[in-house]
Amino acid sequence: MQQYIPRTRLLASVNSGLTEAPVVALLGARQVGKTTLAEQVVSAWDGPGTVYDLEVAAAREALSATPERLLGRSEGLVVIDEIQRGPHLFETLRPISDDRKRKAVFLLLGSASWDLIRGVSETLAGRILFVDVGGLSLDEVGPDELDLLWMRGGFPRAYLAPGNAAWGRWMQAFTRTFLERDIPGLGSRVSPEALGRFWRMLAHRHGQTWNAAEIGRSMDIGVTAVNHYRDLLAGAFMLRVLPPWFENLGKRLVKSPRVYLRDSGILHFLLGIDDPAQLPLHPAYGASWEGFALEQTLIAHGADEAYFYRTQRGAELDLMLLRGGKRWGFEFKCSDAPRTTKSMHIVKDDLGLEHLWVIYPGDLQYPLGDAITACPLRWIRELRLRA
Repeated sequence: MQQYIPRTRLLASVNSGLTEAPVVALLGARQVGKTTLAEQVVSAWDGPGTVYDLEVAAAREALSATPERLLGRSEGLVVIDEIQRGPHLFETLRPISDDRKRKAVFLLLGSASWDLIRGVSETLAGRILFVDVGGLSLDEVGPDELDLLWMRGGFPRAYLAPGNAAWGRWMQAFTRTFLERDIPGLGSRVSPEALGRFWRMLAHRHGQTWNAAEIGRSMDIGVTAVNHYRDLLAGAFMLRVLPPWFENLGKRLVKSPRVYLRDSGILHFLLGIDDPAQLPLHPAYGASWEGFALEQTLIAHGADEAYFYRTQRGAELDLMLLRGGKRWGFEFKCSDAPRTTKSMHIVKDDLGLEHLWVIYPGDLQYPLGDAITACPLRWIRELRLRA
C-alpha cells in the first residue's frame, strides 16, 4: 500500500485562500493531516516560512511573551499549529491583519472548533477564510479502496496501517491519547473514563436521534452533563451532530438532532470490530454504512446547510442539503439493489426536493422513479447540486 495519500483539492484550497485573505484556518480533528498539509504549503512557498507549534513549550512561551513584536515583524508565511492553545493570539492578529504594511500571511491549524470559532467571531471576522480538513475521501484514495476506507476510517495513519493488527494498535493509542491528553488540553475537567464510556455508548447509538435523558439514565448522570460530553466530542470533530429540518408543514416532526461518529474506523474500533469480515455480520452494519456515506457526501459537497428530516409517523430522509436555492435529498442504503419506498415519495413531496439520490455501495447508476436515482457512493463527487 502507498505510504502517502495526495490531498490535491485541499492543498489547492489552502493556497487559494492564502492569496485572498491575511489569515487562513485549517479546522479538523487531531491526526487528520493538517500538519502534513501545512508542511506542503510551506515547502512550496515562494519566500520565508516560519512554523510555531503551540504543543511545544518554547513556541508557546515565545508567543505568550511578545506576540505583537514577533508576529508583527514576520515576513512570508507564518504557520501556527494547535492555535486553540493560544486564544490570546486572535486579538493579536486582528490589527496585524489590517496593517497595510504587513509582510506576512498566517495559516492557523486548529483541532477544537468551538474555541477557535468563538475567538475568530470576536476578532477576525472578515479577515479569515476557513478550510475544513476531514478524513480521507474516496476521491483521494480511489473508488476501488471503498471497502478499506469504510473499515479503517479516514485518519491517514489508520488507513495506511500495514495490517489489521497495526490498525487496531493505532486506534488504541489514538483514542487513549485523545481522552487522556487532548481533551484535558482544552481545559475540560471531564474524567477520561467517563468520556470514554460515553463515547463507546454513542458508538452503539450511531445515527440515532439524540436522547440525552436516556443516555443520562444509562450513565447515572444528568442531562446537562450528557449534553456537555456531546459538545466536547463534537467540538473536537469526533461527532457529527446533524440538525433536523422542520418548518410549518402541518406535520408532527422530530426536532432533536441525530448524532454520528464522524470516522467509521473509530466507530468500528469502539464496537470491537477489528476485521472486515466481521462488519457485515454486525448489527451496526447498516448504521455504519449510513454514517460513512453521509460523511463522504459532506466531504464532497460541504457540511453547511445540512439536515435530516423525520415525521412522527415515520417518513424520513437521511440527509437534505440546501444548495443553489434548491433542496437535494439523500438516502443511504447498504443494499446491492436499492428500491424506492413509500417514505421516499412522501419526503420528496413534503420537502419539494429537486432530486433524491439513494446512495449505495454498488457500481451502477439507475433511475428509481421521477427525480429519484440510485447512485454508487464512488460517484458522489460527480453529482451537481445546482439547478
